[in-house]
Amino acid sequence: MSLKFFDKLSQNFIDLLNDKDDYNVIIEVGNKEKSFTAHSNILKFRSTYFRRELENIQPNEKNIKIIVKSSISAQMFNVIIQYIYGGIINLENTETKFIYDLMLITDEFELEELTDELETFLIESEGSWLRTHFSLIYHSIFSRSNFKKLKNFCNDIVVKYPNLIFDSNDFTSLKESALITLLKRDDLQIEEVKIWDYVMKWGIAQTSTLPTNLGEWTKENFLTLKTTLQQCLPHIRYFHLSNIEVVDKIEPFKKILDKQLWKDINQHLLIPERPVKSTILPPRSVLVTELSHVEKPRESFSTIVSEEPRESFSLIISEEHAAEISAWIDRKKTAYTLTNIPYKFELILRGTRDGFAPQTFWDICHSYPGTVVLVKVAETDEIIGGYNPLAWDNSNIVIKWMKTKDSFIFSLKNGNIPNSILSRVKQPQYAILNVSKDDQKYDGPYFGDDFWMCSGQSNFALDCDCFCRSKGGKYYEKPLRSASTSFSIIDYEVFKIVKKTI
Repeated sequence: MSLKFFDKLSQNFIDLLNDKDDYNVIIEVGNKEKSFTAHSNILKFRSTYFRRELENIQPNEKNIKIIVKSSISAQMFNVIIQYIYGGIINLENTETKFIYDLMLITDEFELEELTDELETFLIESEGSWLRTHFSLIYHSIFSRSNFKKLKNFCNDIVVKYPNLIFDSNDFTSLKESALITLLKRDDLQIEEVKIWDYVMKWGIAQTSTLPTNLGEWTKENFLTLKTTLQQCLPHIRYFHLSNIEVVDKIEPFKKILDKQLWKDINQHLLIPERPVKSTILPPRSVLVTELSHVEKPRESFSTIVSEEPRESFSLIISEEHAAEISAWIDRKKTAYTLTNIPYKFELILRGTRDGFAPQTFWDICHSYPGTVVLVKVAETDEIIGGYNPLAWDNSNIVIKWMKTKDSFIFSLKNGNIPNSILSRVKQPQYAILNVSKDDQKYDGPYFGDDFWMCSGQSNFALDCDCFCRSKGGKYYEKPLRSASTSFSIIDYEVFKIVKKTI
């Protein structure tokens, strides 16, 4: 039998921390805004980081060692020192960004137990925040050796929404280890030839001395690129590229490939049934999203729902609505039947799954052409949406209007709403607005000046800044609502509209 009195022990050590007698270490934080007194033996046995630091610091004339950590705020270090002494931290009413930064600092201090707990907490309880701040999270954790769980969490998102990383402005600054991790994934949802293009773009960006014109490259230039990409090239699925893709994309860079591999690629194209010496990696699995068989919403992207019945493709609209929208896209006077809908509605984004930050819309939906945006208005049965046949673009320094005759906005029959309303664009030059990068924190999709999503709190579900005209139409034919113009939402979805193949 063993009796444990950890609560009392913890309090005694906290008292020791607060007692200013007998300390032999001073830790100055936040540009010396505050100093903490501590005891070397406790620091050394609780953290290997502090053990190394203290071994390399000479004591002053009072036999006190001083550690300076100017990059850490006093508030954050207070949490850390309380943990080191008492083994307790209180995260109640603490902002998620503070918890995330705390996790990074505890990793630096090699407080593995606390770091692991904070990492688990963020994934299990703050998944929406992680997705909303995805780019920040991705680049910061892949610059470190730890955070395996967060890396898996992020990669499960990237393989499904690869444009988040591959089309981002800072793609070429991606760590090699992060890129290789993605290249190894069989479920990376990009065409293989595009993966090759991205790898070439990344590799060339790592060496500023390479000529811009490929025709001017020397043998040494190709050797430099081959050396840069030596860890990436083995993960390309060369034997699943078409003849045209090999000729147009691979052949110009054939000098960076091993001679046997290039020989085997050509042989496989001519005589696919003949064995080759090179390793043939399996093709990447492409997720096919059927209209009535789209993934069930879940807490994190890494959750796998395998045996439960799948829910409807949408939490907002029905298949009847999808048939009606499809008919509007094709300018049909009557809706399609459920058996002859010509389009697949592939879910790109869902607010309750991916987060409600406007920036998330621009990060996830960037470069997707032919999309439908749907919102569920809070406190009513209204479903409002818009169709954009063009591609959303998050790269604009200033706002940019896109011209099209084929966009439209709509309100769908639902509950107390007796009839659907279709409103086509009447001023094509003002059909779609791509907001500036600076405005993406607050502004989401814009359909002319008639329907838009906006949030002063950077969360569509927290305020009433979404807008739809209730009187007249400015750039579109008719209003969609009879109620007040501004509203909040309880959920929204964005679908890519893809023509079905026969």
